[in-house]
Amino acid sequence: MAASSVAGAPRLYFGYWLIVGAFATQFISHGVTNYVAGAFLAPMTADLGWTRAEFTIPRSLGGFVMALTGFFIGAWVDRFGGRPFMIAGVVLSAASLWALSTVQTLAGWIVLNGVLLTASAAMFGNLVANVTLAKWFVELRGRAVALAAMGVSFGGIALTPAATWAIDAWGWRAAWQGLGVTALVCALPFALLMRRAPEDFGLRPDGHTDVDAAAGRTRRAEADYARSMTRRQALGNASFYLLILAFGLFVINIGVMLLQTVPYLTDAGHSRATAAFMMVVASIPAMLTKPVWGHLIDRLGTPTRGKGDAGEGTATRLGAKPLAAIGSALTGIATAAIVLSVASGSLVGIYAAFFLLGVGWGGMIPLQEVIWASFFGRRHLGAVRSAALPFSLAFGAGAPLAVSYYHDVVGDYHGALLSVAVANLIAALLILAIRAPRG
Repeated sequence: MAASSVAGAPRLYFGYWLIVGAFATQFISHGVTNYVAGAFLAPMTADLGWTRAEFTIPRSLGGFVMALTGFFIGAWVDRFGGRPFMIAGVVLSAASLWALSTVQTLAGWIVLNGVLLTASAAMFGNLVANVTLAKWFVELRGRAVALAAMGVSFGGIALTPAATWAIDAWGWRAAWQGLGVTALVCALPFALLMRRAPEDFGLRPDGHTDVDAAAGRTRRAEADYARSMTRRQALGNASFYLLILAFGLFVINIGVMLLQTVPYLTDAGHSRATAAFMMVVASIPAMLTKPVWGHLIDRLGTPTRGKGDAGEGTATRLGAKPLAAIGSALTGIATAAIVLSVASGSLVGIYAAFFLLGVGWGGMIPLQEVIWASFFGRRHLGAVRSAALPFSLAFGAGAPLAVSYYHDVVGDYHGALLSVAVANLIAALLILAIRAPRG
C-alpha cells in the first residue's frame, strides 16, 4: 500500500489515492442518476406515453430512497468503512441500469430507477465518499473534497452528451445498457481502493508524521477528532436543523436543472444537441472551479465550536460560511438569468447564465461537506450526515416533480424556475446566520 510513513519522511499519502477513487465513483453515481435523466425524458415519454410529471416520479422518490439508504449505512461507514458498501452499490447499480433497457410500464420505471438504481448509487456516492475523505483530511479537507467532487461535474461533461448521442444513434434502450457497462468498468476498480480511516493503518490525517505531531502541527486534526459530536448530540443541536434547511434550499437547484434543462430548452425551440451542450457549459466551470473553492475554504479556515478548539489563532478565521452564501447566491442569480435569457431569445445570454450557474455549482459539494465536518467533527460524521439526509433530501426530492407538474399545468417552466432561484437566495441568507455549535 502506498502511504506516508508516520515516523519519518513521507511516501505518497494513501489519502490521495482515495481522492482519485472518490472522483471516479461520484462521476458514475451522480452521472447515471442525475445528469443523464434529462436526455431520456423526451424519447421515453414519447415512446411510452407518459407525462413529464410521471417520468419525474423516480427522481423525486429517489430523494427519499437515497435519504433512507444513507441513514441506515451512515453509522456502519464510520465503523467498517465505505468499501463493502461501494462495491455492492456499483454492482447493483450496473444491474439496475441494464434492467432499465427492458422497461415497459410506469411501475417498472419507478421501481428500477427510483428505488433500485437510486439506493445502489447512494451506496457509492457523496455520503460514503465524502465521509471517508473527511476522516483522511482535516487541514486539506476543502481541497480533498473539492478535487473528488470534480467527478460529479465530469458526469455532466462526459455522460450527458454521450447519453444524448447514444439515444439519438441507437435508441434509449441501448443507451441504458451502455450506461450499465460504463458504471461497472469505471467505478468498480476504484471502489476497491476505499479505506475507513488513516488511524487504521498507523497514519495521521493530511499525511502528517510523528515528527509533525511532536512539533504541534497536528493540533487541528486532534481537536477535530476530540470534539466530534455523536448522532444523538447533533440531533439535539439547533445548528443541525438550520444547516439542513439552508443546504436543502441550496441543492434543489441542481436536481431541477439537471432534469429540466434539456426539455426546457427544446420547448423554447433549441435543438436537443444545443440543450444537452448547456449541461457541458455548466459542468466545465463547475468542475474547474472546485479546486478554487477548495483552496479558498482551506485558506479561510472553517468555523470552530469554541474559542481555541482547533489550535491557536483558528478562532479568528472567517470559515466557509461566507463562501457557501456566495455560492448559493450565484446559483440563484444564474437561474434567474437563464429564465430571462430564454424568454428574450438570447442564446449568448443563455450560455453566459449556464456558465455562471456552473461556477455556483462548483462550490456546492465541497462547501456543504466541509461545513458539516467542521461543525460536528469527523469521528461520527457518517452517522451525523446520514441522520441529516432524510430531512435535507426531503426538501429537494419534491422540487423536480413540482417543476414538472407546474409545466404540465401551466405549459412553461418560467415561474417554477424563478421560485428555485428565490430559494437559493434565501439559502444564502440562512447560511450566513447559522452559528457553529459550541463545545
